[in-house]
Amino acid sequence: MRGLCFFFLSILTRVSPTSSGVIGFIGHNVTLPCRYDAQSHGVLSFCWGRGEVPRSKCSDTILSSEDGAVNLRKSSRYQLLGRVTDGDISLTILNAQWSDIGVYGCRVEIPGWFNDYKANTNLVMEEAPVEQPITQDWSLTGGRHDEQSETWTASAEVGDPTLGIIRSEEKFKAFLRVENIARMGAIFFSTIIIILVFIFLGRRFQSRGTLEHLNASAAENIYESVPVPE
Repeated sequence: MRGLCFFFLSILTRVSPTSSGVIGFIGHNVTLPCRYDAQSHGVLSFCWGRGEVPRSKCSDTILSSEDGAVNLRKSSRYQLLGRVTDGDISLTILNAQWSDIGVYGCRVEIPGWFNDYKANTNLVMEEAPVEQPITQDWSLTGGRHDEQSETWTASAEVGDPTLGIIRSEEKFKAFLRVENIARMGAIFFSTIIIILVFIFLGRRFQSRGTLEHLNASAAENIYESVPVPE
C-alpha cells in the first residue's frame, strides 16, 4: 500500500508543471527559461506554446523541435539562443511587444510514462526605462608646488576617466582646506590653554606669597605684644 502511494505521488510530481514569471520591456528581447538534463537523456524533442501546457503536446504551438532540429516556428521573433545540445531550450522573443503578454508553456518529451517535463512561464511586459546620458561641466583651479595656477575645465560623461582625475583633485584640495582649518584650530586652542595655565599658576603663586606675608606679620605682632621682664 505504501509503495502504491509512493508510485502515484511520483506520477503527480512529474505531471505537475513548474511555474515562474518573467518581466520584459517593450522593444527589448526577453528570454523565457526552460532546461532539462541533456547529459542524462540526450537531445530530446520539445515544444513551446501560448498557454499552459496541456495533457499532451503544446497548446497553440509557436515553436517545436524533433531530435535537435526545429520543425516549426510561427515567427522569426521566436529564437533558441541557448545551447540546445546542453538542454538549454529557453525561448527568446525578439523585440517584445504588448501583444506578447501571457502564459507560455514548455514541454520536453522524456521517454517513459508521465515523464515529460513541463514548465509554464507568465510573461509580463512593461515600458522600457528611459536612458539619458548624464553630462556635467566640471571646472576647478589647481595649484602646483611652484605656485603656478592653471584652470581645469572638463565636460565629462559617465565612464570618462577625466572625471575621476577632477574628482580626485577636488577631494585633495578639500582635504588640504580641512587640514589647514584643523591645524589653525589646534594652535588657537593650545594657545588659550597655555594662557589659562599661566594665569592659574600666577594666581596660585600670588595667593601663596600673600599668605606667607600675612603669617609673618602675625608672628611679628605676637612677639611685639609679649611684655619683656625687667
